[in-house]
Amino acid sequence: MTSVSGYSPSIRRRKMASAQSDSEPPSVLCSEVLNFSAKDTASQWLSAADLQQEVYRHLSVYVPRILCVGPSGVSSREEQKEEQKEDLASQLLLLAPLEWLLLDEEPASGLNLLQENNQPSPLCGHVFKVGEPTYSCRECAADPTCVLCMKCFLESIHKEHRYRMTTSGGGGFCDCGDAEAWKKGSYCQKHKPNNRDTEEDPVSVLPADMVARSFSIFSILLKYAVDMLTWDQEDQLPSGLEPPHREDTYHCMLFNDEVHTYEQVIYTLQKAVNCSQKEAVSFATTVDRDGRKSVRYGDFQFCDQAKSVIVRNTSRQSKPLRVQVMHSSVVAHQCFALRALSWLGQIIQYSDGLRRILCEVGLQKGPEGEYSSLVDKLMLNDSKMWKGARNIYHQLLMNSLLMDFRYKKIFAIQFAKNYRRLQTDFMEDDHERVVSVTSLSVQLFTVPTMARMLMVEENLMTTIIRTFVDHLRHRDLQGRFQFDRYTAQQAFKFGRVQSLIGDLKYVLISRPSAWSDQLRLKFQEGLDAFLELLKCMQGMDPVVRQVGQHIEMEPEWEAAFTLQMKLTHIISMIQEWCSTDERVLIEAYRKCLSALSHCHSGLPDGEQPISLSVSGHCVETFRYQVSQDKVSIHLPVCRLLAGLHVLLSRTEVASRFPEQLPLGELSPPLLIELPLRCLVLCAQVHAGMWRRNGFSLINQIYYYHNVKCRVEMFDKDIVMLQAGASMMDPNHFLMIVLSRFELFHIFSSADCRKRYREANKDVVQQNNTLIEEMLHLIIMVVGERYVSGVGQVELFDEVRREIIHQLSIRPMAHSELVKALPENGNKETGLERVINSVASFKKPGVTGRGLYELRPEWNKHFNLYFHHYSRADQSKAEEAQRKLRRQNGEDTALPPPPPPPLCPLFSSLVNLLQCDVLLAVEGAVLQWAVEPSGGGWTESMLQRVLHLVGVALLEEEQQLESSRDDDVTFNYTCKIIRPGEAPSTSGSVLALLESLQNAPHLEVHKDMITWILKMVANIKTRREQTSSTFTVTISQGQGPEEMVRDKDKAERKRKAEMARLRREKIMAQMSEMQKHFINENKELFQQSLEELEASTSTAENSPPSSDQTCVSQVCVGPRRVGGAERRQLVTCILCQEEQEVRSQGRAMVLAAFIQRSTVLSKNRQRNLPDPERHDPLFMHPDLSLGIHTASCGHIMHATCWQRYFEAVQLKEQRRQQRLRGHTSYDVENGEFLCPLCECLSNTVIPLLPHTHTPDYRVDHPTLEAWLSTANQQTSALHSAHRKPSDGVAEGAEPPVPEGFRVDFTPQNPFSSNIREMITTFGMSTYKVGLKVNPNEQDHRVPVLSWSTCAYTIQSIERLLMDEDKPLFGSLPCRQDDCLSALTRFSSACWTAAPPTTVQSHFIRLLAGGETDLLTTPFSRKDISGKAGHRKKWSVNHSWQPDSARKRICMNGISC
Repeated sequence: MTSVSGYSPSIRRRKMASAQSDSEPPSVLCSEVLNFSAKDTASQWLSAADLQQEVYRHLSVYVPRILCVGPSGVSSREEQKEEQKEDLASQLLLLAPLEWLLLDEEPASGLNLLQENNQPSPLCGHVFKVGEPTYSCRECAADPTCVLCMKCFLESIHKEHRYRMTTSGGGGFCDCGDAEAWKKGSYCQKHKPNNRDTEEDPVSVLPADMVARSFSIFSILLKYAVDMLTWDQEDQLPSGLEPPHREDTYHCMLFNDEVHTYEQVIYTLQKAVNCSQKEAVSFATTVDRDGRKSVRYGDFQFCDQAKSVIVRNTSRQSKPLRVQVMHSSVVAHQCFALRALSWLGQIIQYSDGLRRILCEVGLQKGPEGEYSSLVDKLMLNDSKMWKGARNIYHQLLMNSLLMDFRYKKIFAIQFAKNYRRLQTDFMEDDHERVVSVTSLSVQLFTVPTMARMLMVEENLMTTIIRTFVDHLRHRDLQGRFQFDRYTAQQAFKFGRVQSLIGDLKYVLISRPSAWSDQLRLKFQEGLDAFLELLKCMQGMDPVVRQVGQHIEMEPEWEAAFTLQMKLTHIISMIQEWCSTDERVLIEAYRKCLSALSHCHSGLPDGEQPISLSVSGHCVETFRYQVSQDKVSIHLPVCRLLAGLHVLLSRTEVASRFPEQLPLGELSPPLLIELPLRCLVLCAQVHAGMWRRNGFSLINQIYYYHNVKCRVEMFDKDIVMLQAGASMMDPNHFLMIVLSRFELFHIFSSADCRKRYREANKDVVQQNNTLIEEMLHLIIMVVGERYVSGVGQVELFDEVRREIIHQLSIRPMAHSELVKALPENGNKETGLERVINSVASFKKPGVTGRGLYELRPEWNKHFNLYFHHYSRADQSKAEEAQRKLRRQNGEDTALPPPPPPPLCPLFSSLVNLLQCDVLLAVEGAVLQWAVEPSGGGWTESMLQRVLHLVGVALLEEEQQLESSRDDDVTFNYTCKIIRPGEAPSTSGSVLALLESLQNAPHLEVHKDMITWILKMVANIKTRREQTSSTFTVTISQGQGPEEMVRDKDKAERKRKAEMARLRREKIMAQMSEMQKHFINENKELFQQSLEELEASTSTAENSPPSSDQTCVSQVCVGPRRVGGAERRQLVTCILCQEEQEVRSQGRAMVLAAFIQRSTVLSKNRQRNLPDPERHDPLFMHPDLSLGIHTASCGHIMHATCWQRYFEAVQLKEQRRQQRLRGHTSYDVENGEFLCPLCECLSNTVIPLLPHTHTPDYRVDHPTLEAWLSTANQQTSALHSAHRKPSDGVAEGAEPPVPEGFRVDFTPQNPFSSNIREMITTFGMSTYKVGLKVNPNEQDHRVPVLSWSTCAYTIQSIERLLMDEDKPLFGSLPCRQDDCLSALTRFSSACWTAAPPTTVQSHFIRLLAGGETDLLTTPFSRKDISGKAGHRKKWSVNHSWQPDSARKRICMNGISC
């Protein structure tokens, strides 16, 4: 028997034996070990003229003899013994002479002496292993990357602080002893610095001859290791290392990659090298751990054949596994090169002097010039090495170069010089970053002094950003990033290129305390490169509203938001850097403004200028509608400018150096344009105007407000609107806002206080939502002042406000609060500094958890329209606060809290509250609320207006308290007393509020209106007390106390009529609802009236009869009456088009899922039938296997579904290219998710119209008459089908019963589209039920359609029986729709099958049923159903279809 590899097992054993016989017997090598003297060998080397030549000659002789052993197929224990022998031989024959040569004495004593005289570095340098715990102090660490090992942590002061414990991914080392890594407590007890002179060179402590020998040995050994690890020839060795006797032995070396799975590698190895599964698993594990493994050892042909099999088996779906046939001597030298590097790492641990010598040797330039040092060669060839080699030399770099600050600096410079090339190699590599040399960036860039040095000397910031941009080359015509058309390779690179953002974060994580001119220059160059990156993101992934048809395929959006989230902390850090230097801030503001102007110049706007006019104010703008034009949620340039604008205010640079700022170049309408569009988009999505754009847009809106992104997205958009509003006329600002919200037509008319009318209910609802969202936006623009630079607050106040509003929803655990707060670059939220001042901790119970509860004194700071609340959070918080106030016996008003004062640069924001346009909007909403009927307003709209009025009154009160009345320019109370601008009789805002105070339909808002009126009275009183310039217009000379008494009297008077008003309101609402319902259901009422008239006329024309009444109620049997023909109107969930279900119309389908079921099985041990020979016409009584159909009830056009499913298939084909995870459905098996509810489906059921049932009001024939008619029909059929060749003489034609046609062929009543869907569902039941490939010609197709209908009905009936529910009384609508569609399909599936097939099945069913009746003993009593045992006869009876068919044929019935 020939094996897969091409050799029989016996030939393979002979080849292995010959390969082993070529190598030297172990006994010979053992004798040489016993006779070998490492001291004598070292003496010979020392006296040699060319030390390198002697060492190379020794290695060429012994390395292949010791390490040239391939896979022997032995057990793991024996393999470990072989490795131990190799280690021992390597130590005695190869490393011991090197130690003697280095120390010039016995190695053990020499190393001990070195260690005694060594003064170690205070750095710990412990290299972490994978999974090892690490500790970072949250109070003292310079950044989150500064960590301690467990030993140092337990011996440090940080164990008493707040700390973070994580597990290491491997590759880093302990930062104990690094003064720049810690704000305090840099050293543990073990690594406290001694009193030695830190400037003393540790090399000077070593003997001069040892220093010379060290340089020679380290140079030779390090060069040897570098040459062998970077060697790319498989069959040759470097000069001087050729063995004296070359053997014809090779290794088939398998290398690791991150593409193929364990299962693929194991399967391939079993085929390629003819090994057992256990051996293949061992090989695969070693390859994954070490990076490579020899899987075959022998001559070249033997190994090359295995290579061919491996490459062929793994190249079908992706690139093949990397396999090389390497000469055994090359493999042996590479193995010893790794041992040599490990030995160097161990030797330098004994002496800092030896460490410095090794560093100098490694960084010394070679004869080729720049980038020619040994360390450079290792770095630049990193991606060519296997995992084990990388790990060993990385560890050597950390133990040597990174432990000495002097050489760490030199290495960092070389690393920065090679940065672009290293990253390019990493992009082409498929190994994880943890085993790449690029991962050392965290050890270099997080040191603040080193990061500044690299930024100045090597322009590191610019290099990182440009390298990042260069690898994202897929752009649209405007130069913006485009992720939607990524290939698999581009998506793979995008996932790897994100590591560069992490490197940039390391560079910027510590902001400078002092700036040099060079640092300013290089930072500004880096900022230029960063702005180019942001310009590529500005406006990416634009969306356009889908109208008419649902979007066919969800667009790619995750990549853009991934990039945004990665850059969030970078943008914040750049702003922090700018805030530390005024010159840098001013220049950054200029550059960012210029970049924004460049982005605006590319916008296709401004072609159609328009003029807007409201309340006597006019503004020029351009025509743009978010609902029709392109809009993007990605605006990083705008948001960076908003952050810098806030810094100008916070640092007071704008007030101290106004001449240096380009404030004259600012165009406020352009500043607010893009953020306003984004916020309008969110509002329209909330209003339901973008439903046809799918879930991708909803997800984008979610992340836009999410805590991970909102700091540099949503929050900055609000700030930019505040900046623009503070620099322009408030009326102009609000007019532009109205225009972008597409509400200008509602509030611009002269009679805007008359409720706007709109015939379309959806448009009215959308406009109401948009008005609510617009008012909410105005509240945020004027009220969100807890940003340092906008309001006069600190970061402490901002965090405290966030916590107050989170705890206003409900008590929360510490982890919940942390998740709700944004993190800074150091992964800190500031929670611990604030929480104890605003909340009290409630200890957990036995099984609960501890919760923080808001202290009662902080409830007054609750703001109902807090900008970080979602709709659900706002509703919960409002309910909780109202409940709390009722429990405390207070009114339920939720007035806005007193806002903090604005900074000077934003001080004009308050004018929004008293501008004419906002007063007109407020007056219109209040006027609408006065007239409760109709749908042109909502209570939420009124609530927002009341909140805005409250904010304005608080602002005026604060200004009166902080300054004299003469200095107060904010006079809101005076403006709300003036009548409205409309020519109608409507009064002022204050008058409208007074009229609403006791309105019965606004009982919930009464307390808030009362609070507002009291505030107005208090402000008037304060103004009267401080100045005589304001005169009360309500009652001349009337005092405030008398005015309050009059109001109380009026209130009591109104209370007497409240019951009557409430009754009138309820009756009016009921009447309005009744009219509305009738208008909405005109067709239903018209149909009911017609049926009523028809029944009335019938009753009048026919005399009453008890018999006729009984017949009219019969629905089953020969006297059943046909029901009225019903129209079925359905709506497609994809295109939203309404259509009637008709037999000749477009096909409508239900999403459905078919599956094989054994739920009702009575014999689960029964083997499933053979699908090729199984006859499903008669189901076995034990119900061992059924076909169940379920549906979610959602309806689609067949064409819409086909397009949707094709889009799903296309998306699934691209899924691997986009690096998505596994889905919950299998497209290859026809599965998909319902477009609306995402219910798993694998087919569709066609919707068929109601069949017209004629009236069968005929007399029931006697048995004799029925038999006579049946015989006549049978004879006619025999006569018609009798062939002349039968030899039967033609006689008289038998009589044909009246109405019976011998040649009757039924016509197909359905359109081609419906017939196609009938075939589709039939094929689905056939394919799933029998688990075979589709075959439309199989006669079993209609049978399986009937079978699934029967089984589904039976399973639902069983379920309802177990739940004690009636059969048709408790069906959910989805089950009702499914059963209705299934039964109609079962009655129509004959149209998709040949008539002879359907007739054959009918005859067989009739034969089986008649035979059962003829052969089963039961009485007439059984037939009538009066005997209970008769109910189960059909289930327990065993059918005999073949014998029954024969008997019926004998009786003369044609089959």
